[in-house]
Formats: sequence, C-alpha cells, structure tokens
Amino acid sequence: MTTAYYSFVGETMTSTMTGSKRRRRWWALWILLAASAIGIAVYSAEPYLVGDVERNRIPLNDLFASHYVSIAVHAIPSSLALLIGPFQFVTWIRVRHPKAHRISGQVYMVSIVLGSIAALFAATYSVSGFSVQVAFYILTAAWLYTLYQAYTTIRRGEVQLHRVWMIRNYALTFAAVSLRIYLMTGLALQESFFPSLSFDDVYHASAWASLVVNVLIAEYFIVQRVLKPSAGRRRTKGNTGRTVPGPAARPGREGAEPETGSEVEGPAPISVPGARA
Repeated sequence: MTTAYYSFVGETMTSTMTGSKRRRRWWALWILLAASAIGIAVYSAEPYLVGDVERNRIPLNDLFASHYVSIAVHAIPSSLALLIGPFQFVTWIRVRHPKAHRISGQVYMVSIVLGSIAALFAATYSVSGFSVQVAFYILTAAWLYTLYQAYTTIRRGEVQLHRVWMIRNYALTFAAVSLRIYLMTGLALQESFFPSLSFDDVYHASAWASLVVNVLIAEYFIVQRVLKPSAGRRRTKGNTGRTVPGPAARPGREGAEPETGSEVEGPAPISVPGARA
C-alpha cells in the first residue's frame, strides 16, 4: 500500500510539472500563431476593403473581367476566418463564453464557404500556372470537406471529433500565412544560393508546401495534443479506485475474514488546454 501511494504521488507531481510545461509551450505557440494570423489577415484584406484595384497584389487575368472581384470576395471572408480561428482554440473562451464561441464559429463557417466559392473562380482564371491551380483546387476542396465534417460532428455532439476536424480545417486556413513565409524564404534562398530558379518556380513550390506541410503539422498536433492526452486520461481513470492487495488472511480463528486491500485513489487528470473550435 505504501509503495502504491508514493508511486501515485510521484506520478501526480510529474504529471503536474509536465502539464505546466505543456501549457507554457502551448501559449507561446498560440501567441505566435495568433500574431502571424492577424498580421497576414490585415495585410491580405486591407487593399480590397478600400476597393483600390491599383493596390491589388495578385496578377490579374485580362480575359476575365471579374477576376479582381473573385479575388476580393475570397480575400475578405478568408481573412476574417484566419483572424477568428486562433481564438476558437482557447479553452477559457469556450468554457466561460460558450455563446461567443458558437457565434464566432458560425461566422467562421460562413466566411470559409464564401471564401471557398470565390477561390474556385479565382483559381480557375489564375495566371500563375496549372500547378498552382491544382494546388488551390485541392486546398479548397479539403477546406470545405473538413469544415463539413467539423459541422456535422458538433451537431451530433461528438466534441472530440469536432476538435480534430477543426484543427485540420484551420491548418488549411493558415496556409495563407504559410504560403507567404515559404515564398519569402524561397526568394531569399533563390537570391543567395539558387539564382537559376525563377519566381514562378519558388511560388509553385511555396503553394504546394503551404498545403502539404500544414496538413502534416496538423496531423502531428492532433496525435500529440488530442489523442495522446485523451488516452492518458483514460488510463488514469482506469487506475482510479485500483485495489492494492493487502496481507494474506491471518491464520487463527476459524472463519476469520481475510484483511482486504485499501482503495488507492489515483492522480486526477491534468487539465491541458484543448483545441476544440
């Protein structure tokens, strides 16, 4: 019994310290994610909010008169979704302000639907090349599919699955940030080490990287931040109330009851900030 008790105390202290480190690391990553999302959202939407065609940063297709409109309709709601996303993953907002969480989630969903429809038109008439068009088509299809799955799972009350699908969806939303990071990095490397590469080469690689790398990071995050903690809580719950064998029955009086083991309460699950949207 004594051994079991100190074992559980050790597990609790270790779990608490580990949980504290995870929370600090999670908040550091969240601040970085939120700051970059806000910066790119403002940068992307601002030219189209004022309606100044001259400030458009994307090459236009002269054969498609509404190309600029499709880009603007994509940029504004998509930037709004990019802006909202980080705050949907903050646990205390979800817990203390569930109505605000639901309303912002609905705005996020409508923004993605509008942004996706416009993105299909913008990609179709893009002058950046076939490779980029395919990347944006796949991204848009995945964007809508993951949003649909997130919506249907929360409607069924499957919170854990909803959380998983929202992580995947926002990873695709965050491709707007990743694309620019990869593009700036690629252009810097091109200038210093790969002068033979053209801007189109770097842009095409950045477009695909913003899709593929974000998906891989999202799946890693799902395993590390959602599935593993959930499995750990289930194991901890299984240990709660575990019976520790006591000493054998004392020989002596006929019909004497054996001494039973004591109920040892396991460590309480460590609360780790989740990622539900």
